[in-house]
Amino acid sequence: MKRSLRVVILSGLSGSGKSTAMHELEDLGFFCVDNLPITLLPKFVEILSLSRAEINKVALVIDIREREFLPDFPVIYQALKEEGLASELVFLECEDQVLSRRFAQTRRRHPLAEGIDLLTGVSREREELRAIRGLADKIWDTTYYSLPQFRREVREYFIEKGAGESFLVNLLSFGYKAGIPFNADVVLDVRFLPNPFFVDELRSLNGLDPRVQDYIFSQPEGADFVRSTRDFLNFLLPCYQKEGRPVGTIAFGCTGGQHRSVAVADRIGHHLREEGYRVNVSHRDAG
Repeated sequence: MKRSLRVVILSGLSGSGKSTAMHELEDLGFFCVDNLPITLLPKFVEILSLSRAEINKVALVIDIREREFLPDFPVIYQALKEEGLASELVFLECEDQVLSRRFAQTRRRHPLAEGIDLLTGVSREREELRAIRGLADKIWDTTYYSLPQFRREVREYFIEKGAGESFLVNLLSFGYKAGIPFNADVVLDVRFLPNPFFVDELRSLNGLDPRVQDYIFSQPEGADFVRSTRDFLNFLLPCYQKEGRPVGTIAFGCTGGQHRSVAVADRIGHHLREEGYRVNVSHRDAG
């Protein structure tokens, strides 16, 4: 079994927030499966461990819908952990009164409340999931969370545990002559920087050439702008991650999109990679 495969198992009471948590994990780059039969769990893990597909993070929801197989879960899960599976079991729960209100708001039927009142169904569910709850690495009470708060807490929890590497920073250079990119979250105008276009030996080059970069960044404006932008992005990008964005797009524009914007995007990209971000740099108008 490959030790690089990480598995998060979400379980807990119906209405406690499992679907919301799974959607957040999906945005963090997890391969998500809802209601996988418990008896298929070892085979599923084996297939992913040996697969050539680049899947190294998996999130599974296992809950009361597995009623006939729930007694098998503790034995199967413990066996996988003994084989070295990097796993975490997160159990979600909530107070009865809040669960009752959530089911009333969504008009969904509790899976164990057929022919009985809701709170009796919830009580039965708690009892049937007791063994799984006892195995949990984290027990999460969602009673006092609003939906936006819970989503944010889920993301922050798993980002802190190393699940946030899926966040992508797109850096884009462009020329104002061809228009501002429609998909940019932030646009920074670098037309104030010294322009290599007016230097004969640099005019035909682009901002990836070391001679162009030396010309721009050896001057105070260039060096100061890169330093200030790096500080700004160190503040901004973690805020994007906490907000739940999978991508942040920062665009740098100069007149033609050939020299200054290209050099700045390239330099900022190097800095962000050094700080651990996943970065994509593209140059729309560099020729």
